[in-house]
Amino acid sequence: MERKDFDRVSLAGMLVAIGIIFGDIGTSPLYVMTAIFGKGPIVAKQVYGVLSCIFWTLTLLTTTKYVLFVIRADNKGEGGILALFALIRRRAKWLTVPAIIGACAMLADGVITPPISVASAVEGLKIVFPNINTLPIIIGILTFLFLLQAFGTGVVGKAFGPVMLLWFTLLGVLGGIQIAKHPEVLKSFNPLYAYHFLRDTPGGFWLLSAIFLCTTGAEALYSDLGHCGRGNIRASWVYIKITLVLNYFGQGAWLIAHAGHRLAGRKPIFEIMPEWFLLPGIAIATMAAVIASQAMITGSYTLISEAIRLNFWPKVRLLYPSTEKGQLYVPSINWLLYTGCVIVVIYFQESANMEAAYGLAIILTMLMNTLMFTCYMVIYHVNKWLVSLFFLTYISIEGSFLLANLTKFTHGGWFTLLLATGLALLMLTWLKAHHIKLRLTEFTDLKEHIPNLKELSNDISIPKYTTHLVFMTGASKTNQIENKIIFSIFQKRPKRADIYWFVHVDTTDDPYTMEYKVDTIVPNDVIKVTFRLGFRVEQRINLYFRKVVEDMVKNKEVDITSRYESLNRQNLTGDFRFVVLERFLSYDNDLPFLEQIVMNTYFAIKSITTPEDKWFGLDSSSVKIEKVPLVIRPVKKIELKRI
Repeated sequence: MERKDFDRVSLAGMLVAIGIIFGDIGTSPLYVMTAIFGKGPIVAKQVYGVLSCIFWTLTLLTTTKYVLFVIRADNKGEGGILALFALIRRRAKWLTVPAIIGACAMLADGVITPPISVASAVEGLKIVFPNINTLPIIIGILTFLFLLQAFGTGVVGKAFGPVMLLWFTLLGVLGGIQIAKHPEVLKSFNPLYAYHFLRDTPGGFWLLSAIFLCTTGAEALYSDLGHCGRGNIRASWVYIKITLVLNYFGQGAWLIAHAGHRLAGRKPIFEIMPEWFLLPGIAIATMAAVIASQAMITGSYTLISEAIRLNFWPKVRLLYPSTEKGQLYVPSINWLLYTGCVIVVIYFQESANMEAAYGLAIILTMLMNTLMFTCYMVIYHVNKWLVSLFFLTYISIEGSFLLANLTKFTHGGWFTLLLATGLALLMLTWLKAHHIKLRLTEFTDLKEHIPNLKELSNDISIPKYTTHLVFMTGASKTNQIENKIIFSIFQKRPKRADIYWFVHVDTTDDPYTMEYKVDTIVPNDVIKVTFRLGFRVEQRINLYFRKVVEDMVKNKEVDITSRYESLNRQNLTGDFRFVVLERFLSYDNDLPFLEQIVMNTYFAIKSITTPEDKWFGLDSSSVKIEKVPLVIRPVKKIELKRI
């Protein structure tokens, strides 16, 4: 998205925002009131207080924090906790741990969002068919949804906007009808009702854990910033918030009319629907739940792709089902999420039980986001009083929500926290292993080896390996390459070639950078190419390298004609061969206990993930994989006595 269009507002852009940005927060009315009032008799005074809490939670967290403040922190138009981290990490490296905690908590939350949304919608069928078993229907819908991912969601995505617009309009209309019957609920706009509810209601503070569910989609709003721009999100949020508030207040009006009764499994969202509209309403609610789930799944793919480029995650397979921006499919994450969703459905059985587990992980993400956005404001010299006010306000609010949500731990919150902890340990292990390798990888000055490379290239006693030999290198400096590459060229098996190419990929903090530079160290003999690719750019080095060579030939910087006499006379292009060095942990190591665990875990996971050649998008027919030992710390000198 062009920078000039980022804050522009259009009807089409607003429709896209309604379709893919607000799905999670838009399905919250399906279960929030049930979570709050599902266990005891309905008390009218408490309803007013709860409605006031919901309104001011939406206002302070979603509207003020995210829509007004946090989405200002865009990274070239992209949002989300890892995009924010990439924006500030060079100035605040200590934020690595908060970024990992926030990202993993959001991934874990993605496991429970689809089940609770779909289950809350489908369970409306119990009103019409009391004895129906909804579990097979819920699992069936989730299975279809995750199977659909491999084909891309471009076509289906075009229908998201109109369906969600219909859903939000329905929410507003249904709520408005109930408010007209009991307009007294409008006094809940007064924040004093929230204050008195929290102060006077026994256990009122702990109900914040259920009230918090009304704003759980706020973090996803920031993550999907790049899909339609800041202007469209802000403009469409006005309509979204009005319809949500109308619906919550409408459900509150219905609850007040039934004061003294118990919900006993009834869902206010479906109770305020006319009986004749119930089945169509459930169908629309189910479609909205599927769309909300789709947005969460897509957001998880994007988050993982960012984590890979930031060295937080193994290089798993990434697929691009269509040419549309943002269309990404990560098979391993898809089936991880699906497995988690099915476990949630089978273990918790009903949405009422899932509500007890929902929210604990996402409040951790919000807290980490508050911390990181505060650092962002400090780095970019925002007024220190405004920074202090922002930090103290939201640490207090979100700290209260976290404290209230801790009561959910034994009721299922442990599930998402356990999953988030496992993901965080994986990220920290991967990052630690990366730093260990980086610290102990030995580099050499390429210029020192130029005479030997020339001599090897001209040594006709050695069979020619290829015309163009291309090595992938991790050395960012122009004149440096790894010692292992020199070892491979001269000693592993002498690799005689006419031109030696060294290709380095530098991942930038900007999401969609696509740049390259060429350093011709020896004309037509030794060339280094450095690609600068954004953390959301697909690694297609084979294609990009071909483009670089074409440009160099056009500019007469290199001659790629075959050096074989017979082929040269026919003016044929010489053959290219890539060499990728794949490391394994050498037995000749004497590692400290923790580093031994880190590196063993790293290589165990690496053995089942995408190989380096496929990750870089290289043509497998012209790639040589060479295994080289990684000697991290040699064993102590061994003394052997000859007899």
